[in-house]
Amino acid sequence: MSEIKKEHPAEKTVLHPRNKHRERYDFKQLTGTCPELGKYVKRNTYGDESIDFANPKAVKWLNKALLKHYYGVDYWDIPAGYLCPPIPGRADYIHYAADLLAGSNNGKIPTGFRIKCMDIGVGASCVFPIIGNKEYGWSFIGSESDSTALESANKIINYNPFLKRSIDLRFQENTKDIFHGIMERNEPIDITICNPPFHSSPEEAQAGTLRKLSSLQHKKITTPTLNFGGQNTELWCEGGEERFVRDMIRQSRQFGSNCFWFTTQISKQAHLEGVYDALKNAGAQEVKTIPMGQGTKVSRIVAWTFLKKDQQNGWINSKWNAI
Repeated sequence: MSEIKKEHPAEKTVLHPRNKHRERYDFKQLTGTCPELGKYVKRNTYGDESIDFANPKAVKWLNKALLKHYYGVDYWDIPAGYLCPPIPGRADYIHYAADLLAGSNNGKIPTGFRIKCMDIGVGASCVFPIIGNKEYGWSFIGSESDSTALESANKIINYNPFLKRSIDLRFQENTKDIFHGIMERNEPIDITICNPPFHSSPEEAQAGTLRKLSSLQHKKITTPTLNFGGQNTELWCEGGEERFVRDMIRQSRQFGSNCFWFTTQISKQAHLEGVYDALKNAGAQEVKTIPMGQGTKVSRIVAWTFLKKDQQNGWINSKWNAI
């Protein structure tokens, strides 16, 4: 007996209103832009064109097609085993970051090269800087402690000339430092973004991957093939997401006058209480929590600033409104 065809909404309404990926993937368009994707596109049990999201090669080619079709990226690739991020979710973060800046600027999004964003852990994919530059014209600093990932991100930039002027990648020599060694004292940063390692051990990361694959394939999976990839430093760190973010908050205080908004994604709601305590102890002047949702996954961005209102106004008038 054949499956009854699902009725799908025209838009993924949980995504940001400006997200280019709110509508269902148009595989005819995407394979027209990137013909290599076509060999992975098949009809699912409901008769819809799709790919096998448990297949790492299919996921990578989908990313290549999305980045080329929507963001003009002619070359994009990552080394085997490195994190292949979901493009709609990364785009959501960028759009909410733009809204955060607009909220401090009478509703107007600051755009252009003079707006500088720092991507903490840019990764091999360089996806946040690509989307932020294409959507809002921002320039980026991308920090990375993995030399292979940094080499991959640099290759993406070098093969896409429009990115060369806008993205500055910097190697973080000390993995315990987040801002020191990357953020210069005389270099104002308008906003930082970060998708921190979620798990607290390699075993926990593997278990999470198996749960994801089991859900995608509707059966129990015991072999840890990563559909989105990921190196140890991308997937886990000692203490997991909460420890990483608490360290980030503590270190951000030393650069409080250098940056308008610090932000990070928080995947697990249970981590918020500890994060808020750390922000209170650090003396943050203002804290905001921005909900995000991709599919069935619920996440949020936590943002904080150490600038007082008069300092914020001075920053806005001298940097944003002088553009």
